[in-house]
Amino acid sequence: MIVGALWAGISAWLKVARGVSEVISTIMLNFIAIGIISYIIVRTSIGTETSLNVRGTKPIPESGMLRGIAFLDPGTPIYGFFFISIIIGIGYWFLLNRTRFGFDLRATGKSASAARTSGVQSNRMIYVTMLLSGAVAGLVGLPYLLGDTGTYSLQFPTDWGFTGIAIALLGRNNPIGIALGAILWAFLDISSGQLILEGVPREISTIMQGLIVIVVVISYEVVRRYQVKSEQTNVAKALAKQEASV
Repeated sequence: MIVGALWAGISAWLKVARGVSEVISTIMLNFIAIGIISYIIVRTSIGTETSLNVRGTKPIPESGMLRGIAFLDPGTPIYGFFFISIIIGIGYWFLLNRTRFGFDLRATGKSASAARTSGVQSNRMIYVTMLLSGAVAGLVGLPYLLGDTGTYSLQFPTDWGFTGIAIALLGRNNPIGIALGAILWAFLDISSGQLILEGVPREISTIMQGLIVIVVVISYEVVRRYQVKSEQTNVAKALAKQEASV
């Protein structure tokens, strides 16, 4: 989490000091991080042969693992990190909706200039938010690392960040919505393996995920434009009524 926060701090500085889009900078920094980690594993003594022609970190002792818990099917246990994710979701909701920091953060996100006018230090909010986001992002992959592999190898999945963005869009940044979106996404991922057995290309699952994201994004924009138009209409009616009364 500390490394994730520090790495995100680079993007925060670029955003505040140079106006660089955090989307572009974080994506580029991801590739840099992957390259650095790969170099360390391959070229230094930190890496070791975990299996045939696969290098990774030394295995984590069993005492450091967080194994899953089998509820319905013993063959498919739920990651032990699942319960930690629930705690993080509750903390996220509380921080965003029940604290002064969360209010200032939401105000800055809607309009940085308006937030500055009301006394909010928007640049500071960007820094703190990016550091917190980087710290939480540092937890990504730990369920798989501590609950399954026990080692980080060059075959470790690296695309979960983009998956998180899509799921956050589906859940509209609401913890409950994000949880439901994650369940839907996981269902489609798992179903892709079954599709092959039925003679259906597994790419159908990926296409469905993409279509869902596109539909959700378009729906958000349609609703936003409708709300803006409705507010403009209400303001125009109020002004017209006021002029008529005068």
